[in-house]
Amino acid sequence: MAQLFIKQAKQYSVGRPSYPQELFHFIASKTLSHDLAWDVGTGSGQAAKSLANIYKNVVATDTSPKQLEFAAKLPNIRYQCTPPSMSMAELQDNVGSESSFDLVTIAQAMHWFDLPTFYQQVKWVLKKPNGIIAAWCYTVPEVNPTVDSLFNRFYTIDAGPYWESPRALVDQKYETIHFPFEPVDGLEHNGPFRFSSEKVMDLESYFTYLRSWSAYQTAKEKGVELLTENVLEDFKRAWNEDGKFEKTVSFPIYLRIGKVGSSS
Repeated sequence: MAQLFIKQAKQYSVGRPSYPQELFHFIASKTLSHDLAWDVGTGSGQAAKSLANIYKNVVATDTSPKQLEFAAKLPNIRYQCTPPSMSMAELQDNVGSESSFDLVTIAQAMHWFDLPTFYQQVKWVLKKPNGIIAAWCYTVPEVNPTVDSLFNRFYTIDAGPYWESPRALVDQKYETIHFPFEPVDGLEHNGPFRFSSEKVMDLESYFTYLRSWSAYQTAKEKGVELLTENVLEDFKRAWNEDGKFEKTVSFPIYLRIGKVGSSS
């Protein structure tokens, strides 16, 4: 999976949305203490940066060293490049010790993981009971009906053949992803809960976001340019229709959140 994002690491760090503070405050309100968080699949550190404002220390891991190059460096974040699969001994060396983390977060990445193995590791590192796991994804951007109509055709028809099968879990808003954790106190279920991220974009930054897709990179490696001159012109026409150079683009976010029991 990391290979898909290495070549467009810069586009990823620039083009992807940040996450709303409301999301992090909601998650943090469910952890009993705010000492230590592990952000898995951190990419260029979008989530880790916000967690560092709330938790004393954050361990942020990714399998892509190129992605980590673009991560925000803060004194209480330890970035760590990890192998795609880790033994429990490697987990302890790279991440931390058993029952030591208040929170594990996964932003727009868990659909790539070997979930049975990953969940075993999550249950090992989280404090027991009541350590929290929070995983979220964001779905397709919403601009306006004209742009969105064009986007939906591009997403499903043009890019469709190049998406990897885990992307379907994102399209399904993480409703169908296996998530064997108890609801946290005060909630009746473990999600998904909806939030929204907004990003002001001009057309070029919108294209940067499209080029950050793994599907775009996969197509390019097969000799296919998805953003052809015709497609670019169609988007340009749709974008400029309302005469506004910049637009507020909304990315719906879907959160699964749960806790480990004392027997985990």
